Amino acid sequence: MCTVTYLPTENQAFILTSNRDERSVRPSAFLPNFIKINDLEVLCPIDAQAKGTWIATAPTRTVCLLNGAFVPHIPKEKYRQSRGKVVLDSFLFPSFEKFLDDYDLTDIEPFTLVMVNHQPLTLTELIWDGNQKTITTRNPSATAIWSSVTLYPPQVVLQRQQWFAAFLQHSQNGQRQEQIIDFHRFGGKEDSTNAILMNRNNEFLTVSITSVSVEAQARQMRYFDLVNKQEKEIMF
Repeated sequence: MCTVTYLPTENQAFILTSNRDERSVRPSAFLPNFIKINDLEVLCPIDAQAKGTWIATAPTRTVCLLNGAFVPHIPKEKYRQSRGKVVLDSFLFPSFEKFLDDYDLTDIEPFTLVMVNHQPLTLTELIWDGNQKTITTRNPSATAIWSSVTLYPPQVVLQRQQWFAAFLQHSQNGQRQEQIIDFHRFGGKEDSTNAILMNRNNEFLTVSITSVSVEAQARQMRYFDLVNKQEKEIMF
């Protein structure tokens, strides 16, 4: 359950930011750190319960997951593995193309995966509905926002797109990461149940914000644990 924004910047650079919406009873994730996957140093927070992640980055690519596909689904009692493991497993493959061709998604709960290749800059969306893949190549020069269908019905998704459009209209070129993090904190704050940083009676709420900024000479992840009031910034 997430909100994700993609913001292209100058010279084939981008910022990918994710709000993680979760049940308040779920254990807090571990702060981001590097893990080794094959020969790649992958930077990501780790879910304390399922040991996967919802966002991960390496020098060559960044991957982010949202729960759900096109429409809400009724979860099965048990799945073969956590969706968060799919994010980590994607780094086992030499390219996104190989991952999309060869990875077995049988008996994995529906999800949406946003995949950014750094050089050349590409933006790919994988939606798994539990039965088949839908792969879309998106324009890496265009902004985008995704909202998890498991929490946000179509009219709310549209409202959030409008909030994002209004933010873009008033944002400036300088300090883009600071601005998009502010959007993830305050966008739609008048409607707390559906705001970008949401809270539904302290049962479902936004528990963290993660922002990955990739430029030619500087790459960083900024992480905000909103429950435990911890922050971490890592260059990679």
